[in-house]
Amino acid sequence: MAGLLLAAGEGSRLGRPKALLELGGERLVDRGVRLLEEGGCHPVVVVLGAATVQVRGAVTVRNPDWRSGMGSSLRAGLAALPPEAEAVVVALVDQPLVRAGAVRALRESGARLAVATYGGRRRNPVLIGREHFAGVAQLAAGDVGARPYLKAHPELVTEVACDEHGDPADIDTPRDLEAAAGALEPPGTR
Repeated sequence: MAGLLLAAGEGSRLGRPKALLELGGERLVDRGVRLLEEGGCHPVVVVLGAATVQVRGAVTVRNPDWRSGMGSSLRAGLAALPPEAEAVVVALVDQPLVRAGAVRALRESGARLAVATYGGRRRNPVLIGREHFAGVAQLAAGDVGARPYLKAHPELVTEVACDEHGDPADIDTPRDLEAAAGALEPPGTR
């Protein structure tokens, strides 16, 4: 099962690309790769756009249309996955408090289309089986990724409670980054 990290945004409210932000001395892009690797995903593909960075342990793909939103990044990432990837877990670079347990829970669900929930609300990461790649890509547009496909096929979606596996809060502003820094867990508590 592959991992896909969407990290193309410019972070306009933050003043620099989210992939380059640091939290606990680690760039968000590196945290996201580690999340997917520790969750058992291989290979990990990172979709970049506003920033071009070296990412150790991951395949990077540039989304030339990154300004159009997350939909184009998801399409670029799905297209870049190797043919042997039977499924992918998709995570977002701006949710650094999600822990590897969420990725493992999705993988262990046995589902072919699954979404992590926190407090009963659907968030990320999301697991997508290869048979759904084309449909997800077709409906991913603007600043939405897999959500339209999941909404169109509720009978296929497995919700996986991930409340114990971190916090899905987004980093969109400097205040969000400060709050996330205050919520970091000590190393080794994943």
